[in-house]
Order: sequence, then structure tokens, then C-alpha cells
Amino acid sequence: MKRFYREPEGYEATIGQGLQLVRKPVQLCHPKSTVKELAAALKKADAVIIGAGSGLSTSAGFTYSGPRFHKYFSDFAQSFGIPDMYSGGFYPFPDDETRWAWWARHIYFNRYVPAPRPVYEQLYDLVKDKEYFVITTNVDHQFQKARFDKKSLFYTQGDYGLFQSENPAMQETFDNEDWVMKAMEAQGFVKNADGIFEIPAHGQISMKIPSSLIPHTPDGARAVMNLRSDNTFVEDAGWHAAARRYAEFLQRYKDKKVLFLELGVGGNTPVIIKYPFWAMTAENPEATYACINYDDAVCPRQIEGRSICIQGDIGQVLQELGRV
Repeated sequence: MKRFYREPEGYEATIGQGLQLVRKPVQLCHPKSTVKELAAALKKADAVIIGAGSGLSTSAGFTYSGPRFHKYFSDFAQSFGIPDMYSGGFYPFPDDETRWAWWARHIYFNRYVPAPRPVYEQLYDLVKDKEYFVITTNVDHQFQKARFDKKSLFYTQGDYGLFQSENPAMQETFDNEDWVMKAMEAQGFVKNADGIFEIPAHGQISMKIPSSLIPHTPDGARAVMNLRSDNTFVEDAGWHAAARRYAEFLQRYKDKKVLFLELGVGGNTPVIIKYPFWAMTAENPEATYACINYDDAVCPRQIEGRSICIQGDIGQVLQELGRV
């Protein structure tokens, strides 16, 4: 099944392009770009290819540490010394009942609740009348919640809303929403007037779920999260279909005026979005590369003349872009 992605226009090939570019010494630069420049590039683009990393969801309010973490995970922090949600995903909990109580909360508060700030909606309003495609390493499902077309989305690293089987022969994924809701209720969370689970007034919640709620997949095997961490990650039929649509979109606009719009991509997985975007911009003289990043908005010197780099909060930049 993976043969297609080794073809010249495939997703896997874009990773190869990016790696080929950075194998040579790359001189990075920091253009002092403006939102007006980005607005002009967006207006003239035949198509927009959005590459989204965790910084986009952080801007939308899905923070993994600080007040939000302590509001919903203070018991885990106190009992196990877990400093943030990211670290908790790798913690060696003493039993499955505790581990899945953690994961139920982690999934719920990062997948099934509305984003605190409407950053994804702002982005949708900016591109909804353009030809667009999204490739993202985010696993929180926020693009679909903001009305982006499902057929124009490629979630490369999985989805908090999906389980896969521990059995490697089972190459399917399974929706987990019903299980998450039952596991949240079993811990003592209660729904507020808006239907959102909150900690009850008396403050008593459990760090365990009943053994009967430990999730299994239809083949009888134990469930695991459909999140890419090693070669056991299941790339199911939906994943392959999305990868194919992404490849076809790239092929369709390979020599057109394309805006490669990179949002909040950090240093964890630059080979998926950042490096390929640099390489595809370098290969297409009609393309423009744009990067909005809170920490470090940079581009290679060789595409500096066709790059727009803005350092700042993505939500604030998008809000300003909508006013231009």
C-alpha cells in the first residue's frame, strides 16, 4: 500500500526533498516581514498549502502546562510528580486503571472540548474561498471542528479520537468518543450547563477507572492510542486516502502560485512540514513560503526573496491579517 508514496509526487517523496535540502549547509535568515506582505501573498495565491504544528493549537489555548494543566490534573501532579500533559503521556503508571484514567482526561480536554480561543476559525475564514490543503502533525481534530473540509486534511501523526489494536495484524482504527465519556464520568467529572465535563463542586475525583472500562478493540486485544511514536503506528485506509489527496494536490499546483503557509511548526518534526515546504518553495519559482512562529520564524537564504517570516502569536497575526 505504501508504494504510491514513494512515487515522485508522493508524501514520502516530499520528506526526501526536504532532507536532501538540509543535508547541505543551510544558511538561515530572519526576514523582517509584515502582515501586509502576507495578505498580498494570500490574495495572489492560486492555492494555499497549510502546514500546522503544535504552536497553532497552543495559540488556540490548548496549553499543556500551567493553569490549564493544574486545573484538571493537579491530583496526578501531586501523586506522581508529573509536570505537564506531554510528560504524562510517557509516565509509567502503576496499573492500567490509572493509566487509562489519565488518558481519558488527556483525550477529553484536548480533543472533545471547544478550543479556548477561535484561532482555527480565524484561519478558516482566511482560506475558505481559496483552494487549500492542510498537512498537520497535530492530533486534536481542531481543523474539522473549525469547518475545514475533511477531504482537504492530512493528519500525519494520528488522532486523539482514535484507538488502534495492540495486535499488529489489525491495521484499523476505532473511534473512542463513547469510551472517553464513560471514563470521564467514572472518575467523577460532571457536565456543566454547556455539556462540558468539569470537576464537581466538592472537588472529589478519582485517578482510576473500573477494570471493566479498560479499553479493548473488536479483535479482543488491548487498545492503544493511534499516535505515532514508533513503527507500530497504524496508517489505516483513511490515513492513506488523505496522503493520496495531499500528493494529488501538490501535483496539481506544482508550478502554480502556491503559498506554503507554515504555522507553529517547531523542531520536533521539521522533516514532515518545514523542510519539505522549504524544498518545494525552492523548486517552484512561483511559490511563496510564509512562516508564523512565536519563537523562531526563519527561512533558508536561497528562498529569502520569496519568504515571509513573522515572529509572534499566531492568533494575533491571523486577527490582524483578517483586518488588512
